[in-house]
Amino acid sequence: MSEEYFDVLDENGNKTGITKSRNAVHRDGDWHKSVHIWIIRDGEILLQRRAPQKDSYPNMLDASCAGHLDAGEEATACAVRELKEELGLDVAPSDLELIAQISTSTRPRPGFINNEFKDIFVLRTDKGPEDMTFQKEEVAEVIYVPFAKLKEMAESGDPELVRHDAEFEILFKYLGL
Repeated sequence: MSEEYFDVLDENGNKTGITKSRNAVHRDGDWHKSVHIWIIRDGEILLQRRAPQKDSYPNMLDASCAGHLDAGEEATACAVRELKEELGLDVAPSDLELIAQISTSTRPRPGFINNEFKDIFVLRTDKGPEDMTFQKEEVAEVIYVPFAKLKEMAESGDPELVRHDAEFEILFKYLGL
């Protein structure tokens, strides 16, 4: 896999004109852009178990699909690309619903600073795990859970679930929970 390069953003989410490697951005704590896609079907939401070799949150349950924008890339194009790469799903940009844009700052491990402006999308589908092809470097497995189960996991601080508290609040409001 070739090295990824991201646009470095200022604290307001504006491009600075600087691009840096993924490793340098996370080492230095530069602001950058990412997407999260939550896949829903029939009252359930898809969770992805991150691959064991991931550099942040290995083996944990996370958003259905996520990724960083490559330098020069737009958020919707990134979401379409990540769905194809990680889950083998072909979707059109019009299939995605942007539900929020937020900024987050996390430190998943020493020396890894993740300052992101995140676009949060919802994809409604009838596809199941059997219809997906996983990118083994990124995804160990996927599972559908009822909306209420995800809310329970988030509220109880389930140790298997990556914490996205502000995002969960937005998502649960969107889902009517």
